[in-house]
Amino acid sequence: MKTKGTVAIFILVLPLFCGTSICDADGFDSVRCGSDVRNALLGRTMPNERAIVIEERHKDLGLKDLGGTEISDRLFLISWRICGEEYVLLEDQGVVRDVLKFPKHSKDSPQFIGSCQLNGHDVRATAIGVLKNEKGVEILPAASAWKIDDKQKKFVKLQTEGLRCSRDGIITADGGR
Repeated sequence: MKTKGTVAIFILVLPLFCGTSICDADGFDSVRCGSDVRNALLGRTMPNERAIVIEERHKDLGLKDLGGTEISDRLFLISWRICGEEYVLLEDQGVVRDVLKFPKHSKDSPQFIGSCQLNGHDVRATAIGVLKNEKGVEILPAASAWKIDDKQKKFVKLQTEGLRCSRDGIITADGGR
């Protein structure tokens, strides 16, 4: 009988705690500027709410949503600026499975996500990385690249020698043109 009373009290008191920040926690709560951002985010559940709300809650991180794309029915790739650096998160139904600190990119070295060829053969996965921009060429050499292993839910580094990727996959705001 005492157990039933304890459970009843717990059920009544729990919503009071959820009214505080305990139940508002999200994956960014464990991140601190100057710490290992990747390890702080791995395995964390990300909030399913508007980016502006998340950014406001984490002003101390300089958090900024840079956009995302669906990789498969389960995997979503989203880029965030965190503490002045760009990170790409691979999420499986809202849980962070891998984190990549993304290299700097620009009009001359645009960011891309899409298809690539290694020595003339198709890479059988979605790739993400930075290209070397060349005017008048549709398939550009990669400066750095990773494929998204959707079975392992990981970023896998690709060799860049002989790796060329479609200009169609450029996602840099200036278009890399």
